[in-house]
Amino acid sequence: MKKIVSILFIILVGFVTNLIAEDSQSIKRISEGEEGAKITIIAYESLTCGHCADFHKNVYPNLKKDFIDKGLVKIQFRHFPLDIAAFNASKIGQCNNDGKSDIMHILYSGQKKWARGKTPEEATKYLKKFLEDEGVTLDFEKCLADKAIEDYVLNDRIEGVKKFKVNATPTIIINDKKFEKDLNYKNLKKYLEKLI
Repeated sequence: MKKIVSILFIILVGFVTNLIAEDSQSIKRISEGEEGAKITIIAYESLTCGHCADFHKNVYPNLKKDFIDKGLVKIQFRHFPLDIAAFNASKIGQCNNDGKSDIMHILYSGQKKWARGKTPEEATKYLKKFLEDEGVTLDFEKCLADKAIEDYVLNDRIEGVKKFKVNATPTIIINDKKFEKDLNYKNLKKYLEKLI
């Protein structure tokens, strides 16, 4: 069933090639760090991806402490949903349009609680219940139906494929170059230190 959902999602994305809607221009990118940081990391992620959740648990805290909080690195989180559940979660993560990563981090920390279900409808119910249990307040149905956010999420995915040949998550881009080594903190730190 998951394979069918993934195929349907890819077909949906295939129909959406130039969705740069005027409304999506005003949507704020989810990011952390100082705007003028010397190093920019772009992280293409899918909220249902286990490796992405591992990155947020095992790599990101040290990256934030050693580089982002010191003003050396800015990170932008870009959407690369691999299935309908991730697509809906991306719309939720982007919905407050404040550029903050709080909801995204909550979704990754509780990924196993909500990223399940045999149908897209079932997965959506788990997502809604998880957010309620976590005390996240937003208009769930309105967020899922927001066309501008939907276009924004899909455009991230399209741009990732076209510009950086993204085909898996997480994919890390550092100053417009794809990070090709194993994604652990030791490798990432070593790479970043050479750029400072």
